[in-house]
Amino acid sequence: MANQLNYQVLKESGYPGFYQENAPVKVLQFGEGNFLRAFVDYWFDMSNELVGWNGKVAIVQPISQGLSKLVNDQQGLYTLYLRGSENGETVDHKRVISVVDACYNAYDSEDWEKIKEIARSEDLEYVASNTTEAGITYDPNSNNSQIPPVSFPAKLTVLLYERYKAGKKGLVILSCELIDDNGKELQKCCNQHIEDWGLEEGFRTWLNEECLFCSTLVDRIVPGRIRDEAEVQKLNEENGYVDQLLDVGEVFGVWYIEGPKWLEEKLPFKKAGLNVHVVPEVAPYKKRKVRILNGAHTGFVLGAYLAGQDIVRDCMKNENIHGFMNKLLYDEVIPCLPLDKEDCRNFAAAVTDRFNNPFVDHLLMSISLNSTSKWKARNMPSFLEYVEKFSTLPPALTMSLAAYIAFYSSDIQRREEDCLVCKRPLGNEYKVHDVDWALDFFFAHKDNTDKELVHDVLANTQMWDQDLSLIPELEKTVLEDLTLIRTKGAESAFASVL
Repeated sequence: MANQLNYQVLKESGYPGFYQENAPVKVLQFGEGNFLRAFVDYWFDMSNELVGWNGKVAIVQPISQGLSKLVNDQQGLYTLYLRGSENGETVDHKRVISVVDACYNAYDSEDWEKIKEIARSEDLEYVASNTTEAGITYDPNSNNSQIPPVSFPAKLTVLLYERYKAGKKGLVILSCELIDDNGKELQKCCNQHIEDWGLEEGFRTWLNEECLFCSTLVDRIVPGRIRDEAEVQKLNEENGYVDQLLDVGEVFGVWYIEGPKWLEEKLPFKKAGLNVHVVPEVAPYKKRKVRILNGAHTGFVLGAYLAGQDIVRDCMKNENIHGFMNKLLYDEVIPCLPLDKEDCRNFAAAVTDRFNNPFVDHLLMSISLNSTSKWKARNMPSFLEYVEKFSTLPPALTMSLAAYIAFYSSDIQRREEDCLVCKRPLGNEYKVHDVDWALDFFFAHKDNTDKELVHDVLANTQMWDQDLSLIPELEKTVLEDLTLIRTKGAESAFASVL
């Protein structure tokens, strides 16, 4: 039986890749989960190899239960597999990540003192975090006498105060939580704690003028664990060590960091040629991701499911569904985006590779959750901007709206407590999950004619915050598209717009 991964075992295994055992701690990271280890730690680890950044990451386990013991048992080492498709070719990269120095449990009083010590260190330059969407919230019950304070912003405020009192320079804070303006929201919470706790004005000035709170946009799908035990065993045998922290992400990854020009020179990523970018604001890049990547998903999956497909990858092999997605993106979404068109087309091409990932079985039904709000957020802005710009309806986006109606009303069987049960043309029942009022609406309209249904959906201001039935020709066209889906099938309907 192979030994558990650590530096000695790695050396004995004959691993041929890069690793660095010793370097000063330059990053304090809140969160030890799969995403941060496959994303933030990966970029810094690559920087050590490519440009000699010479830094380590100290991880804070921000909740009482976590992976700190496992991380420390392996001396911070773990194996990362980046898998997917690039330019149509299957990619399966393996890399041992050695950038992590140690992991500290904030709820252990000795560890909390060590975390404070790191916060006061001359070498420290960055704080990175991914404490989930719920992590960046102001909690009035968190205070600076708790060991540690309960919330993440309160913990950070205490640590920044330690650094301020030690007379050290400010830090760059990189928030990776999936909320809008994540950096600004975190800064706001820290300022509120300064006020609540009656801390001195000098600290407030230092925090707001010497520290840089960056909003960031992260993009990499990280399934995380390999769930097939036989595959895990096989990999451990091939590697010559047992790794309890195996991590898996897609090969595509990009990180946009909102900040001033000097930050691009300070961070090691540009020098290393990595896909990490300092930009004046992340909002346009978020719009690109939502409109192209997420918009493509919501735009085709509902119709594709009715057409008999189950997995995203299989849809990319279907000429009509893939063609429909491309028309929606290249002819309707990208022309309306206020970004460099070549950049958007490159991003859209990468989307096809990502959807083609041979290692991820991405179920259409999992993407279908809450499609009412998803269509409104991801597809409706492109739809409305296209109408405004070209004074005509976008054929693919209009068809996707008809497919949304078809998916929510296909041979409705019954209303269950948390879903609407429908039947697709193949004959199997499926469950539509959404907010109660949306499910109640479609169930209440199950005996309507399609003409009545289309009118009531488009005119529903609760769904769209406006009356879409007022858009010229939309009601007529959606009804024609819905009729085509019902009679000829969704794939033929998709093909009709090509």
